[in-house]
Amino acid sequence: MKLKHSEIRVIDSALRMTQGTVSDFSNRTFSEFFEDELGIEIYDDRYEWKGSSKANRLRAFVAMEDAAIVARVLRMLLDHEQKVDVSAWLIKPDERQKHISALRDLIAKIETEAPIASTDGIDRFENNETLEELVAAINRDIHADKPAVALGHLHTYCSKKFGHLLDKRGIAWTREEPLNSRVGKYRKALDEEMPSHDMTRAIVRNSISIFEKFNDVRNNCSLAHDNPLLRQAEARFVFDSVVALLRFVKAIEAGRFES
Repeated sequence: MKLKHSEIRVIDSALRMTQGTVSDFSNRTFSEFFEDELGIEIYDDRYEWKGSSKANRLRAFVAMEDAAIVARVLRMLLDHEQKVDVSAWLIKPDERQKHISALRDLIAKIETEAPIASTDGIDRFENNETLEELVAAINRDIHADKPAVALGHLHTYCSKKFGHLLDKRGIAWTREEPLNSRVGKYRKALDEEMPSHDMTRAIVRNSISIFEKFNDVRNNCSLAHDNPLLRQAEARFVFDSVVALLRFVKAIEAGRFES
């Protein structure tokens, strides 16, 4: 995300980053903090373009990641810093409190400006307790700004959604069929039912390969199994892309088959 130079200085001052350090972290504890608390490898090469120190890696992280994850990381770092004994640093208490307050205000500003992912393409298309819980779980994850966690539930929702749409049309399918197969059958039915622009048909056709890749994300990058999760920005992109397709489906199905 883009911050002003003055805002970067607020982070530097509150987290004591002037000597390449961040708070009281060693290289090891800095790495462990990001891995344990956030599932992020801060010593990955992509965070080294500003320099290899802890401070430069954090500055690179702030510049590269989206607002929501940046706000979350800064809040956790600030919470850590406030527990650190800095008496040996000869820092005036009132001066330190000023820097901490300034960073707290900056985090609040970032959080206010950070949009959460939209779930407007996800609807309760039938009266079903499982579906109710599924939609509620997706909304909880997104409002907690955890799109990577939401992806497993979103895949299950899509499987139910396209199965439902095929059922309404009397098109046979089995529970063993992968999501992309169900989407392919739906796309074929849609081509027969309604005229559409070449570009619209191409987008829907291409969505089959998107949902095929979504199978892999669900199996290998979500909490459906014991997996490492996608990075925040990537998970948000995947979530938004799938929901955009669901939004289109919801729009064209309105008043036709949906209950």
